[in-house]
Amino acid sequence: MGNRVVWQERYNIGVKFIDEEHKKLFSILNKLFTYRQQEERGQWVCEEGIKYFKDHAMKHFTEEEAYMASINYMGFETHRRLHDNFRKKTLPALERELQQSGYSEEAINHFLGVCSGWLIGHTLTEDRAITGKTLSKWGDLLPEDEQAAMKQTIMELLHDMFLLDAKVVSECYGGEKFGEGIYYRLVYGAPDGNKWEILLIFEQKLIVNTVGSMMDTKSDTVNVMLLNAARYMAQQFVGRVRGHFSSADKYEMLEENLLSYEEVQKIFEGQSPQFSVLFSTGGSGYFAYCVIAPHLIRDEHRISASIKAENAMAELRKYLDENEKSKRKKILVVDDSDIMRHALKELLEKDYEVSMANSGVSAIRCITLDRPDLVLLDYEMPVCDGSQVLEMIRSEEEFKELPVVFLTGRMDKSSVQKVIALNPKGYLLKTMGAEEIKKCVDGFME
Repeated sequence: MGNRVVWQERYNIGVKFIDEEHKKLFSILNKLFTYRQQEERGQWVCEEGIKYFKDHAMKHFTEEEAYMASINYMGFETHRRLHDNFRKKTLPALERELQQSGYSEEAINHFLGVCSGWLIGHTLTEDRAITGKTLSKWGDLLPEDEQAAMKQTIMELLHDMFLLDAKVVSECYGGEKFGEGIYYRLVYGAPDGNKWEILLIFEQKLIVNTVGSMMDTKSDTVNVMLLNAARYMAQQFVGRVRGHFSSADKYEMLEENLLSYEEVQKIFEGQSPQFSVLFSTGGSGYFAYCVIAPHLIRDEHRISASIKAENAMAELRKYLDENEKSKRKKILVVDDSDIMRHALKELLEKDYEVSMANSGVSAIRCITLDRPDLVLLDYEMPVCDGSQVLEMIRSEEEFKELPVVFLTGRMDKSSVQKVIALNPKGYLLKTMGAEEIKKCVDGFME
């Protein structure tokens, strides 16, 4: 974990009292960073500091919401829902962890990391959108009552059909990879030409643990028979979810596809679904349910062969074969530069499975959901830099041995010494040629 969060001018949204409150929240977090390093301060100091941060954040949310209402901000309802998700779900969960652990160092670090990441990310995206400095990422979400109804319906169905007690992991799932996945797409159309696109994303072990157990299969992997059965169960599942909404009667299924993870990434690039929720079913695996509205569907997403009666078994067999071939060593590229991320992906994807993250917070989430074999980490990111991300990774027992290689554009002696002092697996200069970088990565993997 880093030692502090650094206020930057780009966090200012141009509303004086909101900017001052943001600075105050940053300041409170920095004091907590200091307190947790001073053992003589005692547990009560951290307890009081965390309570003060929470109370101040709640007050800030209320004042910010009043301001948005006063200017008739179009994204007010979505913004308020994001506040609610943090104050009613995230913070209570963190507080429970603190209390159950007796305010352990690990729990305090977790609290500070989550709150810092959320505050920075929310300020740079949703808060800046209030004054038009950026666009809200989740501006097209379904109304709150429909979101709640759909989440409840999905959790009830998971229990009724598969005896799974699911919990919501994220209400704004952005397509991050989790484990070995099966990516299933359904398209529904109405007589007026409108279409809805639904993505069901299963961790493979979820299909084995549910459909597999119902069919008494001895296989511990998804085979053609299991995948075929899962298709039809998924269609019934979607039908049950859609049946709770009156407009569903007008639509019929037009197309179904099995997608690669790269195709899913393209769907999520530059847009967000109206409903995109990630569920955890405990040890059985993860499951995501995503709904893309007619006005968000882009034709270029139709990139996978459609499954029809005459080609279904061949397509399923082909899909599983390609999945098996793609089980290569995994590399996570973390860099705030789009150009650098995609250049490294293009360089490495022939031999490795490459995923990407554009920030430290996103990197931690990707590592948690789908552990890579190697992390290529930008040392000089603007919000949460590489050293902070490395410390967060090493603070988790499960990931402290995960190999991390720093990416840096600085060649001077003092900069290189700073990188080496953190004891990463190694470091790569961004100025190196493509062949040399590839050779070094291959060496790290060996």
